[in-house]
Amino acid sequence: MKWYKNFMVCFFWIWLTQSCNPPSGGDSAFTEDKRLITAGGTISEIVHELGFGDQIIATDITSTYPGSMQELPSIGYRNQIKSEGILSMGADVVLAEEGYLNEEVVEQLKLSGVEVRLFKKPKKVEETYSLIRELAEYLGVEEKGQELVGEVQNDMQALENYLNGRQHSPKMAFIMARGSETVFLAGEDTFADALFELVGADHVSRGFKDFIPLTPEAIVSMDPEYLLLFESSMATLGGQKGLSAIRGIEQTKAFREGKVLAMDGLYLSGFGPRVGKAALELAKAIY
Repeated sequence: MKWYKNFMVCFFWIWLTQSCNPPSGGDSAFTEDKRLITAGGTISEIVHELGFGDQIIATDITSTYPGSMQELPSIGYRNQIKSEGILSMGADVVLAEEGYLNEEVVEQLKLSGVEVRLFKKPKKVEETYSLIRELAEYLGVEEKGQELVGEVQNDMQALENYLNGRQHSPKMAFIMARGSETVFLAGEDTFADALFELVGADHVSRGFKDFIPLTPEAIVSMDPEYLLLFESSMATLGGQKGLSAIRGIEQTKAFREGKVLAMDGLYLSGFGPRVGKAALELAKAIY
C-alpha cells in the first residue's frame, strides 16, 4: 500500500499545482489552428494586418476596421463582457487591451484553460510601434511586424513633410458626446493630446488629465479655432446643428466659422497602423 499512498500524494500535488496555476498558454507557441477572440479595436486591426484576420472568430464592438470585423459575433463592450460568452464560442486565445476585461473575467478564462494575453493600448506613436512588434512576436511573424512598422513610419514621414515650414498652430479642442446632456472635454494624457501634438495644433485643454465634463465657462474661455469630435458623437447630437444644444459652443470661434470636424472613432483614437494617415488627414483639414 505504500506505493499507492506515494502515488496518491504525487497525483494530489500535480492536481493542486495545476489548479492553483492554471494553464494560460503563456509559454505556448501560437499555431494557425488556434481560434482567436480580440477585445480592443487597435488589437483587432493589427492582428488582421499581420495576416491572422481569418482566425478571429469574435470580437468587441470597438473593432470596426476592417469592415469584416463588424460581421463577426460580438462579445460586447468592457464591463458587459462575460466569460461565459467567450467560453461558449470555443476560443483558444483572447488578445485584449489592458484593463478592457474585468479581472474576474480574465481569471475565469484562465481557469478554463483559455490563453489570455493583455497588451497596453497605445496613446502615442512609439507605443504603436511597440504594440505591433509585441503582437507580431507572439504570432510568430516578426518580419511582417517590422514591415508594418515601416509602413507606419513612412506615413509619419509624409506627415512631417506636409507640416514642414508651417508656423501657425491652430487652437483645438476635442469633445466626446453622447447626446447634448453628456459631453466631455479631452485633457492631457489622452489620445487627443498626443494627436494634436503630432499635427502641430495647440491643445487648449490644459491643466487636467483624461476627460472631464464640459462646462459652458470652460469652452468659452478656451475659444478653440477648431472643434474635433467622433462621427458617432456627432450622430448622437443630430449633426453640426445639434452642437448648438451644448451650452457655450455657439460662442466659440470654431462654431461661428463652421470649423467643426468629425472623424471615425477608431481611425482617430486607436493609434493603430493607420495613425499616420489619420494625423495627415487631420492636418490637411486644419491648414
